[in-house]
Amino acid sequence: MSAAGEGLSRPLPEQVRLNVVDLAAQVLGSMHAAAIPPPLRGIAKFDPRKRARLGSAPIAAQLENDKDFREAVAEHVSAGWPELVSSLAEGHVPPAADPVLVAAAAYLTRPPGWEEMIEAARAELERSAAAAEGSEREEVVSRLREQLAAQKTAAKSEADRLREQLKSARSEISDLRRKLHDARERAKAAVQRAEAMERAAEEAQAAAAAAGNAGETELRRLRERLAATEKQLETSRRAAREGRSIEDSRIRVLLDALQDASAGLRRELALPTTISRPADSVAAVAGESPSVRGVPARALADDDPQLLDQLLALPQIHLIIDGYNVTKTGYGTLTLADQRNRLMTGLGGLVAQTRVEVTVVFDGAELNAPVQVVAPRGVRVLFSAPGEIADDLIRQLVRAEPPGRAVAVVSTDREVAESVRRMGARPVPSSLLLRRLGRA
Repeated sequence: MSAAGEGLSRPLPEQVRLNVVDLAAQVLGSMHAAAIPPPLRGIAKFDPRKRARLGSAPIAAQLENDKDFREAVAEHVSAGWPELVSSLAEGHVPPAADPVLVAAAAYLTRPPGWEEMIEAARAELERSAAAAEGSEREEVVSRLREQLAAQKTAAKSEADRLREQLKSARSEISDLRRKLHDARERAKAAVQRAEAMERAAEEAQAAAAAAGNAGETELRRLRERLAATEKQLETSRRAAREGRSIEDSRIRVLLDALQDASAGLRRELALPTTISRPADSVAAVAGESPSVRGVPARALADDDPQLLDQLLALPQIHLIIDGYNVTKTGYGTLTLADQRNRLMTGLGGLVAQTRVEVTVVFDGAELNAPVQVVAPRGVRVLFSAPGEIADDLIRQLVRAEPPGRAVAVVSTDREVAESVRRMGARPVPSSLLLRRLGRA
């Protein structure tokens, strides 16, 4: 609340201001609507308990600036406190009067010397506040002293208790140190014994390992000697048992081929059963019997469809097939097992029609276990041994045949074809066999 133009050097004390606003709020509620100042008409509609709290600033400003409103409030104060107002009008303040009421009445009624009355009330309020604050401080200091004394007593008791605990802990620590020293000595002795036992165990283990290695070395050497002896014995037995039979089988196959060739030639020439004729004494160059080398002389290319049919017509021909080369050429999208089964099915029909000897060679170098294959009658199925490829096995089969026998090798591998051609066999592309099997 401003003091400009009214002789106050400072605003009203807060307690006085609140009291004045509360009195004005009470008067505002009892005033006629037309007499209420326009700025306060909205506040006058508030609840009496909210009027002074919510409209404090507007009411104080109106009291400061509106003399009529202030006088209306002063009349209400004069009616309520007639003795106090009359005493103030005479220029003296009752000794027992409340400074807040004196200042409020002086501000509203404005008796002579009202500014000094407000300042005197301010000084009295400040002295009262200082006295109350000093008393409160003394009470706080007294309470703090009591708390400090209690804390000192408690601290002394706690210190005594901690000293006893410290003394007990030191004694316990001393016992623990002694026990720890004894335990360390025992652990040190145990570690030394363990190290000694470990060294002894390592020496015994090394000796046992050396003995075991020597025994294993000797056992391995004996096993190798035994295996070598058994291999030599088996080789000797096989040579004794099969040395003659291999040559016999080669001669027998060659004789069968010659017999079939001569029979076919006799049928073609329509010769009689007798073997002695006058013309037989005439010297001349006789034609060759059909063989695998005779087919190229007929001007048939390697990819001629009739090549395989003419080869299959030769007597006692041996047809060697590079299995995976054929299956991957014809139906490489299938699994290996399905490829083998499909090839076996086709070769079964071919053998039934032509009665030729058929050997199918598969690459087994990468196999971890034997493969189950159901071969039709008349079809021989072979897998190369570990570490050996199918091409080498095919060359061994061609090399095993006697010179002069008709041998055809089905493979599109150029290296295989050239090598078997040098050994006397006729290479045939895989596409011709696939076309023949499809026709069957």
